[in-house]
Order: sequence, then structure tokens, then C-alpha cells
Amino acid sequence: MGDMANSSIEFHPKPPQQREAPHAGGFGCTLAELRTLMELRGAEALQKIEEAYGDVSGLCRRLKTSPTVGLADNTDDLEKRRQIYGQNLIPPKQPKTFLQLVWEALQDVTLIILEVAAIVSLGLSFYQGQEWDLSKEKQFRGLQSRIEQEQKFTVIRNGQLLQVPVAALVVGDIAQVKYGDLLPADGVLIQANDLKIDESSLTGESDHVRKSADKDPMLLSGTHVMEGSGRMVVTAVGVNSQTGIIFTLLGAGGEEEEKKDKKAKKQDGAVAMEMQPLKSAEGGEMEDREKKKASTPKKEKSVLQGKLTKLAVQIGKAGLVMSAITVIILVLYFVIETFVVEGRTWLAECTPVYVQYFVKFFIIGVTVLVVAVPEGLPLAVTISLAYSVKKMMKDNNLVRHLDACETMGNATAICSDKTGTLTTNRMTVVQSYLGDTHYKEIPAPSALTPKILDLLVHAISINSAYTTKILPPEKEGALPRQVGNKTECALLGFVLDLKRDFQPVREQIPEDKLYKVYTFNSVRKSMSTVIRMPDGGFRLFSKGASEILLKKCTNILNSNGELRSFRPRDRDDVVRKIIEPMACDGLRTICIAYRDFPAGQEPDWDNENEVVGDLTCIAVVGIEDPVRPEVPEAIRKCQRAGITVRMVTGDNINTARAIAAKCGIIQPGEDFLCLEGKEFNRRIRNEKGEIEQERLDKVWPKLRVLARSSPTDKHTLVKGIIDSTSGEQRQVVAVTGDGTNDGPALKKADVGFAMGIAGTDVAKEASDIILTDDNFTSIVKAVMWGRNVYDSISKFLQFQLTVNVVAVIVAFTGACITQDSPLKAVQMLWVNLIMDTFASLALATEPPTESLLLRKPYGRDKPLISRTMMKNILGHAVYQLIIIFTLLFVGELFFDIDSGRNAPLHSPPSEHYTIIFNTFVMMQLFNEINARKIHGERNVFDGIFSNPIFCTIVLGTFGIQIVIVQFGGKPFSCSPLSTEQWLWCLFVGVGELVWGQVIATIPTSQLKCLKEAGHGPGKDEMTDEELAEGEEEIDHAERELRRGQILWFRGLNRIQTQIRVVKAFRSSLYEGLEKPESKTSIHNFMATPEFLINDYTHNIPLIDDTDVDENEERLRAPPPPSPNQNNNAIDSGIYLTTHVTKSATSSVSPSSPGSSLHSVETAL
Repeated sequence: MGDMANSSIEFHPKPPQQREAPHAGGFGCTLAELRTLMELRGAEALQKIEEAYGDVSGLCRRLKTSPTVGLADNTDDLEKRRQIYGQNLIPPKQPKTFLQLVWEALQDVTLIILEVAAIVSLGLSFYQGQEWDLSKEKQFRGLQSRIEQEQKFTVIRNGQLLQVPVAALVVGDIAQVKYGDLLPADGVLIQANDLKIDESSLTGESDHVRKSADKDPMLLSGTHVMEGSGRMVVTAVGVNSQTGIIFTLLGAGGEEEEKKDKKAKKQDGAVAMEMQPLKSAEGGEMEDREKKKASTPKKEKSVLQGKLTKLAVQIGKAGLVMSAITVIILVLYFVIETFVVEGRTWLAECTPVYVQYFVKFFIIGVTVLVVAVPEGLPLAVTISLAYSVKKMMKDNNLVRHLDACETMGNATAICSDKTGTLTTNRMTVVQSYLGDTHYKEIPAPSALTPKILDLLVHAISINSAYTTKILPPEKEGALPRQVGNKTECALLGFVLDLKRDFQPVREQIPEDKLYKVYTFNSVRKSMSTVIRMPDGGFRLFSKGASEILLKKCTNILNSNGELRSFRPRDRDDVVRKIIEPMACDGLRTICIAYRDFPAGQEPDWDNENEVVGDLTCIAVVGIEDPVRPEVPEAIRKCQRAGITVRMVTGDNINTARAIAAKCGIIQPGEDFLCLEGKEFNRRIRNEKGEIEQERLDKVWPKLRVLARSSPTDKHTLVKGIIDSTSGEQRQVVAVTGDGTNDGPALKKADVGFAMGIAGTDVAKEASDIILTDDNFTSIVKAVMWGRNVYDSISKFLQFQLTVNVVAVIVAFTGACITQDSPLKAVQMLWVNLIMDTFASLALATEPPTESLLLRKPYGRDKPLISRTMMKNILGHAVYQLIIIFTLLFVGELFFDIDSGRNAPLHSPPSEHYTIIFNTFVMMQLFNEINARKIHGERNVFDGIFSNPIFCTIVLGTFGIQIVIVQFGGKPFSCSPLSTEQWLWCLFVGVGELVWGQVIATIPTSQLKCLKEAGHGPGKDEMTDEELAEGEEEIDHAERELRRGQILWFRGLNRIQTQIRVVKAFRSSLYEGLEKPESKTSIHNFMATPEFLINDYTHNIPLIDDTDVDENEERLRAPPPPSPNQNNNAIDSGIYLTTHVTKSATSSVSPSSPGSSLHSVETAL
């Protein structure tokens, strides 16, 4: 059989991971077998190994490897294993090609209008944005691949220990695991010494899991080794490992998985089922949905994009109408003037002349259109986002999704982790009680008696695992690296802070000289080490939880380092005065003590209670994970900016509350909630254990700290806040996370922040922004940049629309009155270039200022163009129109030059029209400076020099304008101007700045007539296709959530089903037939009568189809009568799409209309 399989490989080189022949490639296990094996834990797994392979060495034999010598290091064999069991890397999503990105950019509505009207300025428009997308993709991929290549792992091959890159691991490798490793693949333990694994990144379980070959031998990728060492045989790599499966669920390896499924299906249905990432209860239906989801890429629009698209379409339509009217008026005027008033006849030889006239009219029409359409909008957005994202990289934000940047500006809530984000994630001694003195910070070494200091240094250095050490920092300016147990690291750090070193002590008394060690465990809550003294006696050092160890102390060192007795009364004093205040500050207290045994009488070392008793207390220290120094200020900024910060942590409630108080998340005298996960769940679930949004709405507004929370609680909270409609505005939520288990919450949040240093790959893949320094302050920077993007785009719009209004009106009225636009086509294009491309560059690159954090977030429904902006736009338009029309009709008298009106077809350019063009451009240039402020500020020059791009563009435009006017000649329809004329043009331009001050004086509140513009798309404007698309957007993580949520969804679902049945039922009562809409559904691909809720903001997977039968029973129940108050529920913007089957409607028996109607309403 093996030979056959081998030959099949030689003759048919199939792609990897498809070959599911019984024992592929001569190995005794198939990929599917190993995958099923790795899904088991503990005793189940052992039983399976015994049944299938006898024991672990039997498994090794099947995999053709040796537990001691490892694999033979030959390339063919390794290649064959990769062919069959896959490679140890998770295929990245296919990045979009440049052309795909360009194609997407061309889908923009504004650009489509323009592609028709003027390809001229388009060339400049879309390039920068796409270039950016590409480079961003590359940046992230680069970061990822660098991380992947740098990681190496120890394996045994040919009996030699080798360091191989993680990606080179294959199934069958024997890998050495040791303290501190991050496991790169799944495996089964062969042998272990005291091995403990932190599986929190996969399971969320914070306690370390003890692994041994005879109890629980399963090691999973993505988990950390916390203690001990061992050897394992690798059984699953890449997409088949546990982390790989989660990645696949998050869609990173989606395409890969799909190809694999297709091939596997051809071969064998059963195997294909096993290849599914997680066996789902509704197998087939889920697959259909998956396929549909994979085939239609979901384009999500950010809030800003939604508003802009809508605005652009409105402006585009208006421009189109204006240009059409202009052309029609010009043509009619010309025809009537020529053939009716002057009575000429159309002569054949005059045709070319007339055609030229018509072409000229058409060009004027196109010009009006080009000027009217703000094609700089998509460009401004892209430039602004691209620029922000580039700069955010310097502020330690690696943005993965461009729109996350702008969403962050609207954030109203941040749910942050505690450890590592708000705190430094380094345990540190902050208070101590030494020699009868309570020190609130680290004491100076000179303040301590040498004897106490010496004892303390020895007690800490010797009585701790020698693997625990503090290494110098990797990068300059970083903190020293802590390796090993965090509490011990804190104590060693304390030794270093006292200007002493633990290393010489350890070298003097190496590990093998230690006489006896009582290791730390959860029962003892202490650790003790015995050493032999030079005089033949023994000394025992002990450290542990202060409440336990102090009870065993009978003496304590006083300030001179001498013993004094320590009675129970003294102990109570220490507890009351030292330990309780430390605990109130959220510190963990640890007592350090020692005991001397005289020479000659060796105690019974096995009688631990005897040995570790009668101790002398050296010190009590308080350790904590200190708050990062810059966090309280950052949180204060957030609160001032109208953003609520909530802390979600797995830690206990007291520590969490103390840290929250230090950060300023909770303030004394405030009305707030601090809950534990259990209590939180009790408050938000009803008697049946279902989560109810109303209950959640009572909890979350006041909730500030959620302690002892599971990842599911975090997801529930985030989802609850996002879905809530209780406040005056919808919430936009940002979430920080670092563990694999934070994936669902990060994906659900509007903006997910993953930790760049401490974060797992799964968290990074699910996030929108990666904090490269794991620091909360970077989030505040992201808020600032996000708001800045929003403001930049508003500034651009304010400038752009002023020019649009003026140019369109001038071209239109000019054409109607004088048969010729005062601004010629080429001049219009130049104006268009200034105000679109250049202005978007100038205004979109304004750097953010701290003042952005002084206002509340805009929220989802704030219009783009506020009333202040509308006032500025119309006010400046009025000024510019007055000036231009004055110049157009009386300008020649004022300047004493020839009039340019009614000039014949090919007449040379006139000074008159050149002055109008020049004045127009000057006014735009100065108005660009006005446009820098959109909230009605007076000082428009504020911070102008901090934006070199802006200054360059304004001066550059001015320079080019001089060249165009003086040397443009015929192509630009310009004739050179004198110095005096130039000065007048400049004077009128500067008038814009003065006029700006006048406008700022008018209070906006008085101008009730002004309308805002650019609202987001309303709920009722969702199209059917968008609804259908949204339906597929079911979170994979959702499916993983616990049953309680599913029950809650089903409850909600049932209420709506019942309302729906009532409606259908009523209509059939009154009209004798069903209303047609109860039959139609956007979900025709579903086979079963299935009820779907679609509330446009979130979509819920239905887990089973028993609902229909349960509904029937519920509806038949005879209920008490109740007044009908619940019809409005159906109109609350919740879309119900049902397949109402005959059974569902007929179950409501028509003979008793009153009872069944009431039954539904009371069921509510």
C-alpha cells in the first residue's frame, strides 16, 4: 500500500494537502486523523492515542520518526512531509494588485461623472491614493514576515540539536520545548519535566496548565511555556494547527481553505467534512453561506465615505443640470439672434463657422460641469487619510485599514485592557517596610543598615528560580527585560534599585550548592531555600504571601539590623498600619524572612511545618504592575474629548479598581459601576440565561471597570454598546486587545487596536490598527489624527464649494448675458486644478493640534457641512460675485481699457477679461487661507508655518499665475497686465481676508435659514442588495459564542416572528388573503422556513430550526387578555424578512381571532 502511494506521488504530483489516501506517502497517519486527534484534550486524548497507536512512541513510528534521534535531515523526506501535511505557515490573504486597487478607485461616483466630462484632471487625481494602499499592504506584510522569519525553534534531527526557522518545521519533527517558548506548531508530549503552559491566548484560561506525557500530553500552537521543559513530536502545522484553524475562521486563510475543500470533496465526502475548520451543526447550510460570503466581497463604507458619496452625487447632479441649461440657453440665444432677429438664412458655406460656434458653446457647457463637480473630493479624502496614516506610523500606530483612521475620530467609547496597555506589564516593588520604617518609594541604600541590606539581597537572589533574571534592554531607551516569574523579577528589580547585583551572589552559591528547596505552590503560598553555612550550620530563606508568612515569624529586624521579638500584637499592628494600606493601593504584599539552624543538629527536612517556622522577618514589600506614567494624562484628554474609557480585565476587582483610580478612569464622588464578570452576566441576562439589550442598556452607561471578565464578556459588552440605541447618539467603540481570545471583540468593534509587542498574530489579524509600542497614549494620538482627517475634509469642502458656486454662477450668467463665459475653458481648468488637486494637497495635510481634543465626538449622524461652514461658503461667494460682476460690467470704465464683452469669435485676448481671471484666482488664493478654519475662529494664520506643504502650494500657485498672465498669451486667453492692474487684483484678493473677519462676526445662531448638508445615509435608504449583503456578514466568532447569547437572539427573533405572524394573520382576517410581502424574501437560497432578523447594524446567525414548532406551541397557549400596545415594535426600523409557511400562519386558528392575537401580545 505504502509503495503504491509512493508511486502515485511520483507520477501524479498533486498540490499539497489533498492526498487523503488511507496512509498517504507511506506514513501511518492521515492529515485528517491528526487534525481530529489535536481537537481532543486531557484524558480523551490519551485514550485516543492508546486506542489508535498504543502510545506516543507508536505515534512516532507511524510518523516514521524517532523520539530520541528525530528525523533524518534529508530534503526529500522533509519535502514529502510538507506535501502531505502542509507547511508551517499560514498563507496570507492575497494582497490586491495595483490594477485592482486602481479599478476600485475608478468606481467612485464623482470620478465616473468626470471620466465622462474631463479626463484632463483625472490623471492627477487617483494615482496617489492607490499607491498608498499598496505601500500600506506591503508595510504590514513586511512587518509580519519579518516577525515570522526571525523566530527560530530547537528540533532534534539526526540526533543533533538544530535551530530551524519556525516555517521549516514539519510533521514528525521532534521539538525541544523550554521555558519562555511560544509554541509554533501543535504536538504530543514525549517527555516533560514539570512543564506548565499558559493557554490563555487560546482558551482565555489564566491559570497555567500542567502538561505531562501520562495526563495531558497535548501541546497547542500559539501557547506559551511558563515553566519546565520537554520534548514533543509535531503533529499539526500551518493551517491545520489550532492557531491556524482560528486564523482560517478569521478569514486569513480563507481562499486556501476553499480550494482545499473543493479538491477534497472530489475525492471523498467524509474527509471533506473533516477538513471543515469547525464542524458546524448546520453543515451544508453554513457551507452555502460561506461560499456565498467568499464569492461576494463585502465592501464596507465608512461613515465619512457614506456622507461624501451622498454629497458628491448631489453636487454632481446640480452641476449637470447647470451645464445643460447653459448650453441650451447659449444655443437658443445664438439661433434666435442670428436667424430670427437678424433674419439670416443658413448658407452651406457658413456651416463651418456655425459649427465652431456650437463647439464653443459645448466647451463652455463642459467647463461649467467640470468646475461644478468636486472631483478633488475622493482625492482629498485619500490624501488626507494617506498623509495621516504615514504620520501615525511615527506616533506608533500602524494602520491596517484606511477607514479605521477616520472612524477613530468619531469614537465615543474605548474599552481597554489593563495589563500592558494601561500598565507596564512589569511587576515592580513600589513600597517596602524595612527596619521598622515604611518607605513609600525605593529607599536610598545609605538609609539601610548594611546587615539588613546584605540579608535582603541574599534572601532575594538565592531564594528564587535561577532561571529568573533581569537582562539588559534590547533597544536603547527600552526597559530592562524581565525573564521568568514576574513576582521574582519584581524582587530582583528591587535589588538592582538598591544599587546591588544578584548575579555575584548566585555565582558564589550556584544552584547545585543549594541544600534543599521547597518550591512555591498554591497551597504553601511560599518558597523556601536552605543553604549550608561555612560554620556547618544551615540558613533558610523564605518568601511568600505576607498574611501566611508573618504568622510564622517570631522575630523581626529593627532599624539597626538586630532581632527583636515579634508578638501577635505586633503582627496585628503591622497588618493594620503597613499591609492594609498597601492592599488599599492595589499592591500585592510579600514577606521576606530567614532562619538560622546552628551546626551539629540537623532538622528533619521533610517536616516542612517545623522547618519553615520560628522565622525572622527581614522585610515586607508591596509589588504592583505600575500604571504607565503617561496614561492618566492620556485618559484625562480622552474624557475631555467626550470619550468614555472603560477597563476590561481578567484581574481581580480590587486591583482593577485601584488601577482604574490611579489612571483616572474612575473619580471619587462619581456615579459609576465596577463589576466582576459573574455579576455583569447576572445583571444582563434574564431568568433563562438570555442576554437582553434593555438590561445591558441599564448597565453599560455607568460601567467603568469590568474585572475577572472572559473574552466572551468583552465581546458581549462591545456588541451591546454598539447595538444600543438608548442614548441620544449611536456609540462608536474602539477596543484594545492582545490575546488570541480578544479576536472576536476586536473584529466586532468599530476600531480594533492590537498590541504590536505583546499581541498574538490572531489579535493583529483581527485588528484595524496595531499599536507598535503597546501604549494607551498612542490611542489618543489616533483619535487626534482621526478628527483631523474629518476636519481636513471639511476645510477642503468649504474652500471647494465656494469656488464651485462662484465659477458656476459666473460662467452661467456670463454666458446668458454676453454669449461667452468671462472665464475661458483653459482658465477654468487651471482654476479647477488649483482648487481641486492643489487645495486638497494643501488643506488635507494640515497637522493636528491639541485643540481637536477639546470638543465632543461628531458621532455617526453629524453633517459634513455645518451651519458655520455654510455661512462661510455663501458669505465669501457673495463677496466674490459682487467683485466679478462689477468688473465684468463696469471694469473697462474703471481701468480705462477696451471692453472685452461681445468680442467676435477669434478676437485676441483682452486685458478686461484677463483682469477678471486674475482677480478671481487671487480671491481663491486668499480664501484658501480663510478655509483653514472651519469653526469660526478669528486667527486664520494660526499654525500656518507648521504646514510647509500649504505655504509651498500657495506661493507656487501665485508664481505660476504670474507666468500664465504675463506669458500665457493665446492658449490661456490672457494679455499681459501692468503693475498697477496687478496691485488692484492683489488688493481685491486681500479683501477676502478682511471680509472673512466680517463674516466671523455674524453669529451663526441668528441665521436660522441656513441648512446643513452632507448627512450620512439614513436607515431607510438601505437598498435590498445591501441588506442581502449585510446578511452574510455573520461573524465567525459569533458562532463560537456561548449558548446563552444564541438563546437571547432566539428570544428576540421569536418576538418579531410573532409580531410578523400577527400582521400576516390580521391581514388575512381582514382581507381574506395573505399580503404579498409576507412571501417575498431576499433570502431565497434558504431551503427551510427560516426567520431572519435584519436590523441593519448587526446580523445574527440562527442556530437551529426548532423555532417554528416552538412558536406554534406558544401561539396555541390560552392567555389572559391584554390591551394591544405593541404594534409599534414592527416599525422600529427592524427589518423582518420571513418565509411565512402555511404551517406557521395556519397554526393561528382563525376561529378564535381575539385569543391568538392577545396570546402574541402577552408573549411579548
